[in-house]
Amino acid sequence: MAVDPRTPVIVGVGQFTERIDDPAYRGMSAVELATAAVQAALVDTGADAAVVAAAIDTVFGLRQFEISGPMPATLGKSNNYPRSVMKRVGGDPARVVLEPVGGQGPQKLVTEAGNLIVAGDADVVMIMGSEPGSTAKYFAGRDDKPDFTEHVDGQLEDRGHQIYNYIDEYTVTHGLTGAPVQYGLLDNARRSRLGLGVGPYRHLMAELFAPMSKVAAKNPFSASLVERSVEEVETVTGENRMICDPYPRFLVARDTVNQGAAAVLTSVEAARKLGVPEEKWVYLHGHSDLVEQALLERVDLGASPAAVAAAHEALRVAGLGVDDIATFDLYSCFPFPVFVICEALGLSADDPRGLTLTGGLPYFGGPGNSYSLHGIAETVAQMRDRPGQFGFVGANGGIMSKYSVGIYSTEPVGWRTSRSAELTAEVAERPRVAVTKSPEGAATIETYSVRHDWPVRTGIIVGRLDADGSRFMATSEDADLVALMTEADPLGANITVTPTDNGNRAVLR
Repeated sequence: MAVDPRTPVIVGVGQFTERIDDPAYRGMSAVELATAAVQAALVDTGADAAVVAAAIDTVFGLRQFEISGPMPATLGKSNNYPRSVMKRVGGDPARVVLEPVGGQGPQKLVTEAGNLIVAGDADVVMIMGSEPGSTAKYFAGRDDKPDFTEHVDGQLEDRGHQIYNYIDEYTVTHGLTGAPVQYGLLDNARRSRLGLGVGPYRHLMAELFAPMSKVAAKNPFSASLVERSVEEVETVTGENRMICDPYPRFLVARDTVNQGAAAVLTSVEAARKLGVPEEKWVYLHGHSDLVEQALLERVDLGASPAAVAAAHEALRVAGLGVDDIATFDLYSCFPFPVFVICEALGLSADDPRGLTLTGGLPYFGGPGNSYSLHGIAETVAQMRDRPGQFGFVGANGGIMSKYSVGIYSTEPVGWRTSRSAELTAEVAERPRVAVTKSPEGAATIETYSVRHDWPVRTGIIVGRLDADGSRFMATSEDADLVALMTEADPLGANITVTPTDNGNRAVLR
């Protein structure tokens, strides 16, 4: 099939992992990790790597955790992460961009890059990401800390971290300061909707995730090469300790990793000029980028209409059904996002196609905002090995706040547009729940988590006031209530909530 010369194609992908038990481990910086991945992506094009690097006109960089909020990078950072990397590989792009926080970012940027290429606003684009979480942990208690501070001149379009799109003073005051507790609320809300007990639901989560560890154990870029059984994943032990209900550690994204990933996109015309062999070209057949309602306003905290719509829209754009998909890589920071897409597409935990190509965030590694760039890299490699087949990448950001999907294949196809903006507007118009910031009186628990990672075990509650059905958040250190939340099932329990100067407090009634 002949396609327009401006049609975008992915022509190179690269990954890099530095494991703590590697003999040569040295604790690399975000720039060093990304550089290794970028070098691999340039080589992967099959063309002259130096020529491709020099031709890159646009670079998108994904944020690391250390620059994803107001706290300073403890080991120092580059003032221009994308240019620091490109300087090391001999590139001098006209435009570099630093993307906001969000795990949907890699797939969203592939679509954005495709639109730029089609419009003639870019010819050769690099997308890069890295996460030095292992380095930060390794040097935390040491005196020989490195200084990764670096100053590079040149243009930078910094879109800001935008972390406050996902959290605010109210949610932070009530303990939503990390992903495990945030997603714990969602998974427990889903369990409530399904009418399942704590044990049976944890078994379902383990059945969903344990097969991913088998993939991770065979992936040379994985942070952990250990295969886990269902029993190991669901059984709480010293090694598999509770983090935040309902999650023991083996159900939580592994964020203390050193990983980098990169992808090179060009127009078909530029790929030919650069000498990239056609067997390297992978096309984006379907794509979507949707935004969910604000967390506390969603009618069903155990669902994600935006993610469901994103999955179906990408398939529609591609002109495919779920049976046409050969591979999946579903964002798996916790079970909830995977459950959502499996329900939407009719997939089961034991689907013979598998649900991940990397091995999943708890096992392969959860390199922050850049995880799905690894999923894209694996999908591109798989599609080259399976000409004409299709790979589905699902990327999730925030508190199930944004969802992006890409469908890849070597089969040539012209660029297609999606209805993402229209569908996001439809999601925004869905009914909303009223939120009371300072509730008082009789109430019930709608969903919950428990922070086992705090010095004092604390219950985190989303509840409904009996008086008007409005939703609120509260915390509790009440012995009886926390015991119910950790040893039994508090869903629907009767509580009394009282506002204080430092958040709302709940006790059993």
